[in-house]
Amino acid sequence: MEPSTINDDFAVGCVLSIRTTFGEEIQGEEGSKSGPRQNIRLLKANFIKDFTLLGQSEDPLDVKKCVLDINVLRAREEAAIRQAELDAERIGIGVTAEAQSIFDALSKTLPVRWDKTVIVVMNEVRVSSPYLPENVSGGTPAANDRVKKVLELERRRLQVRNLAQ
Repeated sequence: MEPSTINDDFAVGCVLSIRTTFGEEIQGEEGSKSGPRQNIRLLKANFIKDFTLLGQSEDPLDVKKCVLDINVLRAREEAAIRQAELDAERIGIGVTAEAQSIFDALSKTLPVRWDKTVIVVMNEVRVSSPYLPENVSGGTPAANDRVKKVLELERRRLQVRNLAQ
């Protein structure tokens, strides 16, 4: 579909039937729909093979029919910010990609965090650069052995992946 074929007749409230370049058929309303629940689907214009205007919904810009719960929006925003902060804490600063891979592998089964360039596991075991089993210190012997085992397995996996490249 060429951008020159799009005009202002298709605005919020138009009910369309769209066929994508993948053969999928979608029916929906352009813009937004009133109500507390809605499914939104974004579609790149170059994925639209053709479309048919099915009609126009009742006054799509009627403010009385629009529902925005500001408390829900704020809660979603706060949750997204908290998640972004947690995700950022999981990224090591000044560490190699290999160190980050080891951290990610350990985090799948054990609680971990970064302390500068040292990986801290279960708040007691510390793994220092170059992140080999002999660089594991602190914690109980059982915790040490568990961390060493995961480290050895992850290092083997990284070696196999590097050899395959």
